[in-house]
Amino acid sequence: MMTIKCFECNMLQENCYIVSDDTKEAVVIDCGALWQDERQAIVNYIRQNGLTLKHVLCTHGHLDHCFGIDLLWHEFGVKPEVSRDDDFLASHLQEQASQMFGMQDEIEQTPVGQYLTPNAFIRFGNHQLQVLPTPGHTPGGVFFYCAEEHVAFSGDTLFRMSIGRTDFPRGSYEQMIDSLHNVVARLPKETRVYPGHGPQTTIQDELTYNPYFR
Repeated sequence: MMTIKCFECNMLQENCYIVSDDTKEAVVIDCGALWQDERQAIVNYIRQNGLTLKHVLCTHGHLDHCFGIDLLWHEFGVKPEVSRDDDFLASHLQEQASQMFGMQDEIEQTPVGQYLTPNAFIRFGNHQLQVLPTPGHTPGGVFFYCAEEHVAFSGDTLFRMSIGRTDFPRGSYEQMIDSLHNVVARLPKETRVYPGHGPQTTIQDELTYNPYFR
């Protein structure tokens, strides 16, 4: 049985997920923790539940999803994993801070542990997450999909009744629509989707009501 804990982080109300199972092994998806209280809450949850952190996963390289990856590296010795196509973002967090957020505070650059490869499986405990490339919001955007639990983590590709922006550098509306129709829409309809911002949804609801699937 998979346990999913969501922490809402930073000024953009980004969803950081800690996913674990009965073995107490865990992954963190999109650690956007910026403020000290939310960073401490994430560390406390991992430690108080006796979890062993195996992977720090990034659905894409935007800073609001990566504010807290330095924390997990220092506290648990686990480096982030991201698509190589988003290395131009993940390896330049300070530039993102100033250009996208107007932040002057120093952002620590955390080294990438390994690059995610298409259709690879990320294993922890008794579960695995498949890496499904969904470019559009960024070139290296991915879904993390668990077939056994019918669960997907969509980052900023898919939101409830909406999609992520495609007007950032190297974003592509055409790629986004292709990802939605040729990757996302092919997932089982009962799949629960945990997005990078906002409430969860299902593939069935998105196919029925989301205008970008029409």
